[in-house]
Amino acid sequence: SWNTFWDVAVVRNGQGWFVEMRIPFSSLRFQDRDGRVLMGLTVFRYIPRKTENVVFPDIDPKVGMMGIWKPSQAHEIILEGVRSGRPLYITPYGLGGYGQSNELNGEETAYVHRDKPAHEVGLDVKYGLTSNLTLDLTVNTDFAQVEADDYQANLTRFSLFFPEKRLFFLERAGIFDFSFGEYNQLFYSRRIGISEEEEPVRIYGGARLTGRLGLWDIGFLDMQTAPLSSEDVPSENSGVFRVRRRVFNPFSYIGGMLTTKLGTDGSYNLVYGLDGTLRIGGDDYLLVNWAQSFEDGKTNTVVSLDPARFRLGWERRTRKGLGFNLGLSYSGEDYDPGLGFEMREDFTRFGNRVLYGWLPGEKSFLSQHYCFADGSMYLRNEDHSLESAELGPGWGFLAKSGWNGEFALKAYRESVREEISFFDKVFVPPGDYAFYGLNGYFQTPFGKLMAATVTVNAGSFYDGWRATVGVRPVWGISSDLTLSGYYEFNRVDFPGRRQSLTAQIAQVRLLATLSTKFLASAFIQYDSAYDEVTANLRFRFNPREGNDLYLVINEGLNTRRADYSPLRPPYSSRAVMIKYSYTFVVD
Repeated sequence: SWNTFWDVAVVRNGQGWFVEMRIPFSSLRFQDRDGRVLMGLTVFRYIPRKTENVVFPDIDPKVGMMGIWKPSQAHEIILEGVRSGRPLYITPYGLGGYGQSNELNGEETAYVHRDKPAHEVGLDVKYGLTSNLTLDLTVNTDFAQVEADDYQANLTRFSLFFPEKRLFFLERAGIFDFSFGEYNQLFYSRRIGISEEEEPVRIYGGARLTGRLGLWDIGFLDMQTAPLSSEDVPSENSGVFRVRRRVFNPFSYIGGMLTTKLGTDGSYNLVYGLDGTLRIGGDDYLLVNWAQSFEDGKTNTVVSLDPARFRLGWERRTRKGLGFNLGLSYSGEDYDPGLGFEMREDFTRFGNRVLYGWLPGEKSFLSQHYCFADGSMYLRNEDHSLESAELGPGWGFLAKSGWNGEFALKAYRESVREEISFFDKVFVPPGDYAFYGLNGYFQTPFGKLMAATVTVNAGSFYDGWRATVGVRPVWGISSDLTLSGYYEFNRVDFPGRRQSLTAQIAQVRLLATLSTKFLASAFIQYDSAYDEVTANLRFRFNPREGNDLYLVINEGLNTRRADYSPLRPPYSSRAVMIKYSYTFVVD
């Protein structure tokens, strides 16, 4: 998550546990109106030994487990005589290192070895234009210290979604949020500096502006990336402009967004969008989204729905009594958000969830529980035929002990017109399929020394069956050492076609906070579907705020080498990098 300049100290003695945080007002962004600053405050303390939450202010349990993170539930406080400074932060960096890779040649007959020495310098600048408007400038942007992505096993026919981990894009990232539901976004920051094959792309530089002007939230981003010859991608300029403001009440807003993607080869992609969330009474909200794309090589007509995307939604946001999330979505055949993320194309969708929840009271071992029905239907726009559908009941709960979970029985319908491949090992031929499954998760109380989350998805699968089980344990070995992991087992079997697949993912994370100045982490992953092991080791020395030295070691190892032709080399890639950055503060 976003980080800023701040200090914290903790002490534990016979009187208890105490923490003191010092956050400079210059690190915060707020508006001063006639000498008064309005802020929201939420404080909570979780006591694992007693499975007890102490929360201020008193947040109604019907809001749900995430109520403490919602600004709308915060207690309003007014500060007088407080002014935010506008310091200038100048952060140059230097990076040196060495890498190697082994990649298949174009004919896939042999591996080509490449040495990749690295020596880079760059600069980041942050300046508060006003007390609530921040400008970031970057030259030769580098993210060498960012943790590697988690492996995922894809048993769907859609692209995988990976969360953003790069700090440059995370500060006030909520301003740039423009969602059509699920993972579908008008702006997905990983489209900048990361190729479709998940390869890093050099960022020459750019600018980012975030904050508030009057009643308007403002977000602006402009980045220039280098060409990527391996994927025939030209140098591109990526731009985003976002505005949003509250209307009618503190819980409603309207806004707009414009994204641009311009290639030096003359290619272009322009998308505009309008959105709004309106609280129409009580816990009921109306959601509206509209977008339209224009790009080279296509007929761009403003009055056409072919390059358009829209969503209408009605939500009742409560876990007590009747709640629901109902929606209608549409995506035209030519709609293409060049800087966004879309799971499907050219469809009309109906559905979502209806639930009924209870807050049983003091005598029950449950804090809350709810029954729900999930249902959705995707229709092809070209002939209005069914593409996908799912329907089923479920139950979720949160116990006062901290245990929680959710389980659902689902019936699925899938119409497949093109063969689906899973890891290039098993295939689903075109046809219409009906199948059923159980999915859900179960979580032990968080905050204890040991905790775990178990997920399951099992049942029939197209013309066969599947079983997926995932376990994510966390062990707080000490106050300075945390060990966590993840293991996922996937089995897919199509007996009638004598095809089967076993795919396993294993992950181990070790985080050691050896002192307030030194941090070490190790992230090791194994993927049986691609027969590879990767290690991402990171060490950070932070003698003072704004002064950082990183050592990063990456290693990619091939397993089951003899099963491949040509014979795979022992490793796919390896790199060692040292990065140093120092922040100069000009008040």
